[in-house]
Amino acid sequence: MPTHHEIPATPDTMVLGYFDAALPPVLTVESGDTVTLHSHPAGGRATLHPDPSRHPADYLAALDALSPGIGPHFVTGPVHVRGAMPGNVLQVDILDLKFRMDWGFVAILPLLGTLPDEFEDYETIHPDIDAERGVAVLPWGTELPLDPFFGILATSPPPAWGRVTSPVPRRFGGNMDNKELKTGTTLYLPVFTEGAGFYAGDGHGVQGDGEVCITALETGLTGTFRLTLRKDLAYDWPFAETPTDLMAIGLHESLDEAMRQAVREMIRHVSARTGLTRNQAYMLCSLAGNLRITQTVDGNKGVHMLLPKSALPGAR
Repeated sequence: MPTHHEIPATPDTMVLGYFDAALPPVLTVESGDTVTLHSHPAGGRATLHPDPSRHPADYLAALDALSPGIGPHFVTGPVHVRGAMPGNVLQVDILDLKFRMDWGFVAILPLLGTLPDEFEDYETIHPDIDAERGVAVLPWGTELPLDPFFGILATSPPPAWGRVTSPVPRRFGGNMDNKELKTGTTLYLPVFTEGAGFYAGDGHGVQGDGEVCITALETGLTGTFRLTLRKDLAYDWPFAETPTDLMAIGLHESLDEAMRQAVREMIRHVSARTGLTRNQAYMLCSLAGNLRITQTVDGNKGVHMLLPKSALPGAR
């Protein structure tokens, strides 16, 4: 029977700013087990709420204990899945997401964002998170519906890459900042190391496509995931599906190339699932696929394509 595990947000269960295949696991699970893990927001002391009474004690402990890394993200993990080997795929079912803080932050930071040369009046705001009402309350009074997701979902990078900075998303996933990776979505990640090495972090309360100023509503989340080893799949790039759509993911420093990659990946998956020719899948993508800019601020930019499952042959 599958077992449920829980990982606290303590300094010994997370790293700050990087991924590394050489890290020992914080937990080892069987395929099909579920894991609830807790996380802290990216940022650091400069982005703490001005009211010290609202600082989570475990967040302060992590800031004290973990040396700044080569990136700003606290990531919980790695979680090893027994039997996972390079060439396999880790299926990550996102079962539940909950807020563990009643505030988040949004910032304009030096040399970052989509318009770094046009915004040099740096500023950080701290919207309130009203989880009961399901809204974020901005300082000027606007209320936005909450829509939480983890910006970072990853397997361990290939060992030959060594220690990899957390901000740039790559073939192992990482800081994809894809707001569609929320409760009810299934993400498929390539496995590059024995045990897979699953990580999650960079909680977001709400984000627009693009994440243009460099941050979403950065906050602490608790997530529950089912981790299933798939030896019957051979994906070499992240792919996902929601209850209604297939989702192809493109990541590249060029937005044009990220778009092309998302289209290629969707063509490949549609052909494999349906038996349509590449030409037919390409035409179907043109008729029913929807390209969206995921984010424009993480070094490798992101584009994802959503294609309704109802458009696939045989769907009802």
